[in-house]
Amino acid sequence: MMFSSANVFWFSLALCFLAAFCAHKISTHLPRKYETCRLHVIFQDLIRYGKTKQTVTRHDWLRRFDVPKRWFWHFYAISVGWNGLLLALYLNLTFRHHSYPSWLRGVLDIGTGVPSADSHVPQLSTLLVQLLLWVHSLRRLLECLFVSVFSDGAMHLVQYVFGLGFYVVLGLTVLCSDRLGKGTGSLLSQLDLFHVAGIALFIGASLMQHQSMVLLARLRTGKSGSVETLAHRVPKGGWFELVSCPHYFAELLIYVSLSLVFGGLSLTWWLVVLYVLFNQALAAQLCHDLYISKYESYPKHRKAFIPFVL
Repeated sequence: MMFSSANVFWFSLALCFLAAFCAHKISTHLPRKYETCRLHVIFQDLIRYGKTKQTVTRHDWLRRFDVPKRWFWHFYAISVGWNGLLLALYLNLTFRHHSYPSWLRGVLDIGTGVPSADSHVPQLSTLLVQLLLWVHSLRRLLECLFVSVFSDGAMHLVQYVFGLGFYVVLGLTVLCSDRLGKGTGSLLSQLDLFHVAGIALFIGASLMQHQSMVLLARLRTGKSGSVETLAHRVPKGGWFELVSCPHYFAELLIYVSLSLVFGGLSLTWWLVVLYVLFNQALAAQLCHDLYISKYESYPKHRKAFIPFVL
């Protein structure tokens, strides 16, 4: 089970982003002549998006692969629909004892290496993680549509396709974790302190992320709420006083909270957390570097991602 397809996939993905993070840190110490190297430019184009992409000198042929950053809402729309479907299928399995569709059983067989079992006892952990993941996606969708103020920033087409597929694979990973777990008794009897702690952390991290998104939006809106500028400004207030990207830190905490809901025993989900750690660390470091280079008075005590650590 340790070497299931799902585990290998998430571990490999985490290593890729760790390598990208290290490569970026090394690249900042290279002589400036390497900044025009084609390989370096392509690498930077693939890891950057939005305001951080605007600092890179790119060839016109690379710009052909740009798509608007405001399309971020597509990711969450896909997640709300897809993970809502998986949640409905799990509810159908739990309360009406209907088996998964054959295509879904086949995907889970490949992902876990464990054959399906009709006698499998539904797990409260899986149901809660599916529900919380759906709530998270719905909140982020609403924030993208009604809170965030996007500039004309871009992201790479590869990033866009990756983002579309991410939440599809993520929902399947929840069911893979369920297949590798063991539920006993009724759903209510399975409730324990890990579920309570995970839900509490999820709520706290979600509020933290929402507050951060609101503060970012206010940098571009007036008191009336209308957009006054699309320029980038130094964020202040809330957790921004400690880190440059508290919304990325909150994202990590949200995935940690889901691991707690799984009882902290799902290796597969901890590998997802590992991926989120390196992915968000890279994005946060890019933003942090931009702030430091652009604003001379940028607070020296702020970290990029994790308060007092990174």
